Amino acid sequence: MNWTRQHPGGAMFAAMIGLLVVLWGMAIPLSAVPAPIGPAAEQFADGARVTVSLTLISGSAGVLIGVLAGLGKLSPLRLLRWFCDGYVWLIRGTPLLLQILFVWLALPTIMPEGVELSDFACAAIALSLNVGAYNTECVRAGILAVPAGQVEAARALGLTPLQTFLDVVLPQSMRVALPALANNLASLVKDSSLAYAISVVELTMVGYRVQAESYQPIPVFITIAVIYLILTTAFTTLTAALEAQLDVGQRR
Repeated sequence: MNWTRQHPGGAMFAAMIGLLVVLWGMAIPLSAVPAPIGPAAEQFADGARVTVSLTLISGSAGVLIGVLAGLGKLSPLRLLRWFCDGYVWLIRGTPLLLQILFVWLALPTIMPEGVELSDFACAAIALSLNVGAYNTECVRAGILAVPAGQVEAARALGLTPLQTFLDVVLPQSMRVALPALANNLASLVKDSSLAYAISVVELTMVGYRVQAESYQPIPVFITIAVIYLILTTAFTTLTAALEAQLDVGQRR
């Protein structure tokens, strides 16, 4: 961690390269492991890539949702505040698995005729909405942490409300919210495992199939746990390096 703080750029590069190496080279060492792991090495690698894809897509969409809903909760428009409050209340008060099943079973029935959603798309939508609700509170807290005097100074200099938000408020609020957003991203890596419930062939589903065929759950689930640990370590290292790059939490 000290090295990450001292060399954030190098840590970010190492984490990204390490993640790519793991995703595209994982099958090589796994293929040398005795059965049932070795024969299913490529399946584990494919499942890990699907897990990372779900995490990146849902995480990016979740940040966007969090920013928009966070602004909505601070809006002077009462109906917009109520809508955003209701969204956060509903998502945070119901299980993620229920949300995934609802999107998978209910959303296709209200989609326009001819529009079909894949299992992956349904999982990505549900995960995005879920992490977006948690990101909303992080972003809202970050915006409230920006001193009002800076906003007044920006307006006094002639900046428009939009320019003030984009150039003054948003960068500082995201800097404050970054540790919490990073924690949500790490949780999302693990939460993506619930996509197995709607037949998305991600890492957990691969492990379930392999153990169902081999009747050897111990080596299979140990392998899955190790892969998840590697993935979460890569993501947490990346976000920790980003925090260090932005000097989050350090005193000058």
